Parts: sequence; C-alpha cells; structure tokens
Amino acid sequence: MHDLLVDWASFYANHALARTLITFAHIGGLVAAGGAAMTIDRGLLSFGRRESDGGRAQLAATRTSHGFVLWGLVFVTVSGLLLFAADVDTYWVSRVFWIKIALIALLVVNGGALMWSERRATAGDASAWSTLRWTAAASITLWMLTTLAGVALLNM
Repeated sequence: MHDLLVDWASFYANHALARTLITFAHIGGLVAAGGAAMTIDRGLLSFGRRESDGGRAQLAATRTSHGFVLWGLVFVTVSGLLLFAADVDTYWVSRVFWIKIALIALLVVNGGALMWSERRATAGDASAWSTLRWTAAASITLWMLTTLAGVALLNM
C-alpha cells in the first residue's frame, strides 16, 4: 500500500492535467451539490406548510434534488480521496482536514434526516415541516463550514 501511495503522489505531483482534473472534480462536485442543496434549503425555509401549492412544489423539488446532490458528493468523495492519497503525511496530521471530514459526515447525516422528513411531509405529516426547516438551516451552515475548511486546507 505504501508503494502505491508513493507512486500516486509522484504521478500527481508531476502531472498538471491530473491535478487540474481532480481539483476540478472536487470543486465542481462541491459547487454542484452544495449549490443545489442550498437552493432547495432556502426554498424549504420559505414555506411553512405543506398544504400550500408552493409547499407541495417545494417538496417535489426537494425529492428530485436528492440524486443530484448525492452524485455531487460522490465526486467530492472520490476526488477527495485522491487528493488525500497525494499527500497523506500532510493531511493525516491536519486538524483542519479531520474537521472537514467530520463536517462532511454531518452533511450526510443531516441529508438523511432531510430526506426522511421530506418523505414524511409528502405523506401528510405536518410536523415534518419543523424538521425540514431545521435540517435545511443546518445544511446551509454545514455546506458553508465545509467550504471554509476546504479553503483553510489550501493554506496549510
């Protein structure tokens, strides 16, 4: 495994195109997934009740966004693993890196809570809107903090 990591680090360091494409996949996945999620989150925060036409439309938009957000997270995860493997010694001991990983884990858990609440709200459970609102607010906060942690990693 050590030899594979050394080979990958060398390849990554010596190939600008690889660095460019992997960084683009990482930033692009973050922008796409985070942008879509935060757009949906803002919509959820603006509707108080499912019974309104806007509330029903927002639930439908929320339901259809899950796959897009998840694929964005797949790009972020795969590219993040490649970035990590290119400089294990630096990232392994970085508190900022592990904070970013924890924030991503919280994003995934929060996203699961949001999906569960969206299904409950769609089924007519009015109390699910309260959970939708706090998970949407948490989502916006977590996406921004994850982005901040990623920028901080660039300055290590």
